[in-house]
Amino acid sequence: MGTGTFLPVLNEVEKASIGERQPLPERYLGLSDDEMADRIATARATLGDRLVILGHHYQRDEVIRFADYTGDSFKLSREVAKHPAARYIVFCGVHFMAESADVLALPHQQVILPDLAAGCSMADMAPADELQICWNELEQLGVASRTVPVTYINSAAAIKSFVGEQGGTVCTSSNAAAVLAWGWQQKEKILFLPDQHLGRNTAFFRMQVPLDQMVVWDPHQPFGGLTREQVEAARLILWKGHCSVHVRFSATQIAQVRLEHPGVHVIVHPEVPFEVVQAADDAGSTEYILSQVRAGAPGSVWAVGTEVHLVHRLAAEMAPHGVTVLSLDTLGCLCSTMFRVSPNHLLWVLEGLVDGQVYNQVEVPEAQIHWGRVALDRMLQIH
Repeated sequence: MGTGTFLPVLNEVEKASIGERQPLPERYLGLSDDEMADRIATARATLGDRLVILGHHYQRDEVIRFADYTGDSFKLSREVAKHPAARYIVFCGVHFMAESADVLALPHQQVILPDLAAGCSMADMAPADELQICWNELEQLGVASRTVPVTYINSAAAIKSFVGEQGGTVCTSSNAAAVLAWGWQQKEKILFLPDQHLGRNTAFFRMQVPLDQMVVWDPHQPFGGLTREQVEAARLILWKGHCSVHVRFSATQIAQVRLEHPGVHVIVHPEVPFEVVQAADDAGSTEYILSQVRAGAPGSVWAVGTEVHLVHRLAAEMAPHGVTVLSLDTLGCLCSTMFRVSPNHLLWVLEGLVDGQVYNQVEVPEAQIHWGRVALDRMLQIH
């Protein structure tokens, strides 16, 4: 089943079980697409400039169509500051994204996540207590003072706060190489979390750091499952975490698509495993993938290794230009937590705002806001 057939079927299954996630009032269940679209449009018009809706690239079409801005997580968070008149920031994404928006928001702005159950398995792989234990063990090994922590933006606010307080910073998939270069200017070693694949792929393919200068820290093992000698020898300490979406891609899939489509251009997100980047033609952030495919020549064929909703929309966009876009995973690689945000949930929170009710506000504690902003501001100063 191709992605063009897969997504409509998935949407119908989801509609039938919409009430099984974050509970919604019964009046928001069983609505037609047209009725929801009309009511969302009415709520947006009523709220006017007091409202900004942000939609991540991985959102479904039925949600992202209502977004004022689309992009990756950090690009969207930065849009908040450009709208000081907005009181309500509705973030159609996952929880860590809404937290980042709240860190960067102005004091009068309220950030809302349509479904609080929309989390991120990667962010959950690096809880704050496990990071604190890791840092304590690095101190016992005598290397913490020689290590700067760097967290991918796909992490909880508590992690960004810890990193900021310890002199570290945040990175995105777009600027990871520049941030790693900055980190090694500060200290001898970098602790990179929570996605080991982004760290490894960036260091090896973009910066030519040998694999034997990297180790993986398993937070469920004493001292990360490493010896003192291994930690001492490492320049890059990679947290044992990953994106549940992007680890589904494989070098076997690339070999198969090359057989079926000779001359295909294979481009993947750097959260995929090492061997997938090795077998691909190119790798980069979602924004980079979009720019490369959009510049594709008529008649070219592209196999894209990232979330299926982005790939599906890109395929529809490029078809009139004679460019064929395929998902590297033929079944479609879905971010199931991103998929939790539905038009029903969006309508519910918007009509709540019209009625003076704020549902699902995401509030980061003040102490975390300070150090989280420090970490993000450091990133913005890195070029």
